[in-house]
Amino acid sequence: MFRYKKKGIIVMQTKFIQVGVGPLGRQIVLRALERRDLRIAGAVDIAPELHGKDVGEICGVDAVGVPISASLEEAVHDSEAEVLVLATVSSIAALETQIRAAAPFGLSIVSTCEELSYPWRAHLEEARRIDELCRKHRIACLGTGVNPGYLMDYLPSVLTTLCNRVTKVEVERVQDAAHRRIPFQQKIGAGLTLEEFEVRKQSGTLRHVGLLESVAMLAAALGWELERMEETLNPVVATERESSGYQVIESGRARGVEQVGSGWVAGREVIRLAFRAAVGEPGSHDTVTITGTPSFRSSIDGGVNGDIATAAVTLNAAKVIGALNPGLRTMLDLPVAGSWGWG
Repeated sequence: MFRYKKKGIIVMQTKFIQVGVGPLGRQIVLRALERRDLRIAGAVDIAPELHGKDVGEICGVDAVGVPISASLEEAVHDSEAEVLVLATVSSIAALETQIRAAAPFGLSIVSTCEELSYPWRAHLEEARRIDELCRKHRIACLGTGVNPGYLMDYLPSVLTTLCNRVTKVEVERVQDAAHRRIPFQQKIGAGLTLEEFEVRKQSGTLRHVGLLESVAMLAAALGWELERMEETLNPVVATERESSGYQVIESGRARGVEQVGSGWVAGREVIRLAFRAAVGEPGSHDTVTITGTPSFRSSIDGGVNGDIATAAVTLNAAKVIGALNPGLRTMLDLPVAGSWGWG
């Protein structure tokens, strides 16, 4: 933790290394540069054309004196960094190799890998290996983001604190994907024919990753032993020409995706997470409905901007991950990760 004084105020600054300088990694860097409680101390990317270039300039702002390195060893050297921020892959199988290479440097890890957000049910063996590796090197490792990692799992878990008894939790996230980065629009199948959508659905390359991880995290927070989890995935079909996204979508093609994840106890659905993201989708919102004592509904009209929020959640987690015990952790373990509040 780096400490300095400005205008009479003591500022505690967490120094981190950004691994992955793609669209999401650049968003994280830009948001960090807006803050005084975080400082980018290094950057790494596998793209040869980025090596040696200043990470600030690559992100479209002034140079910050941090070149993009080809290797983590080069970036860590003399950086005094405390945390690695990995914005690289969505698959825990691919991430495990990266964590295995990073762990010996002794820096805690915050990753945007969706499958790492709560891997203890769907990816148990990978989770055990990562946990053992992190304990060996005495570092904490966390998967987070806006979703999974917050809106459809952590947030409803916190809201149930108001209840004496809970019998069902429902979350609905509806968003206009036209305002999201291009890779996100591509990931949800915007612009595909229905035949192309089905092919990518069957191959597993088209979906919102992490919905069942959110179901599992929420169940763990509530102490529910799920007998089964289910997930459905269908296209949201354009009924007229749609041009608000990065490409024109003709009528009859997919505008995006609708997914529902659910968890069951004793033959009854107790968790239902509905995710709908499509270009030109009206009525964006994030809504949590809790049935219990008391029952209530909490809604964010207009929804949360996923790209900004993912960067914010990741950076706020990086500030406090040092308070966690070594091992693979989840957002349920994290102390309150408040944002930068002034200036």
